[in-house]
Amino acid sequence: MGKRKFCARFVPHFLTPEQREDRVISCQDIIAMADADKNFLNKIITEEEAWGFAYDPETKRQSSEWVGETSPCPKKLKFQRSRFKTMLINFFYSQGIVHKEFVPERKRLNAEFSKGVMDRLPKLIQWVRPAAFCSRDVFLLQEYATAPKATSV
Repeated sequence: MGKRKFCARFVPHFLTPEQREDRVISCQDIIAMADADKNFLNKIITEEEAWGFAYDPETKRQSSEWVGETSPCPKKLKFQRSRFKTMLINFFYSQGIVHKEFVPERKRLNAEFSKGVMDRLPKLIQWVRPAAFCSRDVFLLQEYATAPKATSV
C-alpha cells in the first residue's frame, strides 16, 4: 500500500507564527547589541530553575572507609529517591553565581514568591557586581521561563 509508520516527535510546545516572528526579532536585537558592545555577554545575568530531589546523597567515594585487613568490607544501602522534589532558582553570569535559592518544601513558585526573589535580586547584584549595578548596565535573561502574569512581579 506504500505506507510507513512513524512515531510522533516530541516538541516542547508549538509556536504561533507571531510568536516565532517575535523570537526572531528579539534574537536579531540581541545580536545587534552584542555586535555593538564586545562586553555584552558579561552584562547578562541568567536565571535558571531546576527541579531536584530533596536530599544530598553520599557518593561511593564519600562513603569509603579505612578498614583492617581482616575487617569485613563496609556496606552501603542502595540509595533511594526522596519523596519530595524541590526547585532551585539560580542566577549566574559569565564569572559565576550571583544568587541561588531553594523554593521551600511544599511551597509553590507563585507570584508572591517570585516577587520576593526579584526584590532581593538587585541587592545581590549590587554585592556581587557593584560596577554593573551602579551603571545599570545589566540584562536579566530568563531562559525557558514563562512570562509572569501577575502585575506585582
